[in-house]
Amino acid sequence: MKTFPGQSSSKGQIASMLRVNLAGEYGAKRIYEGQLAILKHSPVAPLLEHMKAQEIAHLKAFETLVVENRVRPTLLHPLWHVAGYALGAATALLGEKAAMACTAAVEEVIDQHYEKQLTLLGDENPDLSQLITTCQQEELEHRDLALEQGAREAPAYPLLTHAIKSVSRLAIWLSERV
Repeated sequence: MKTFPGQSSSKGQIASMLRVNLAGEYGAKRIYEGQLAILKHSPVAPLLEHMKAQEIAHLKAFETLVVENRVRPTLLHPLWHVAGYALGAATALLGEKAAMACTAAVEEVIDQHYEKQLTLLGDENPDLSQLITTCQQEELEHRDLALEQGAREAPAYPLLTHAIKSVSRLAIWLSERV
């Protein structure tokens, strides 16, 4: 793994990656749970269930790695429990397209986040790189599906997605550290 001045050790970087990825996948699961609480009978419910199932698979993989590597999960887990659900439910209350806009915005940030991790890993940890690559591909699938479902037609789409992306970046930054 490439390290730069001011960066933590390789072991510390791996721990940070596992901590933030566990938090992110948990948050994603909670977003879909919030959306499904509102949209459980809507035409997009099967799509939301599909995306939620993939997030749960990602979450289980990172839970295993956190335990195997003795990494402390983020202390912000209770916050992500509430915030993820609230974000999902709030966007779903604005309608299906707003829920899809939420998915598209979050997944765009996650794609960039995973790409950064893959660059930092280089060839050092092929198993972790493969997991991150698989997750990244499925997150991009979620983004694309959300866009196909009319995410860009959500009310105040630019404002909504800007806010969600900003909050997502902050959540990543905090979860890497706390």
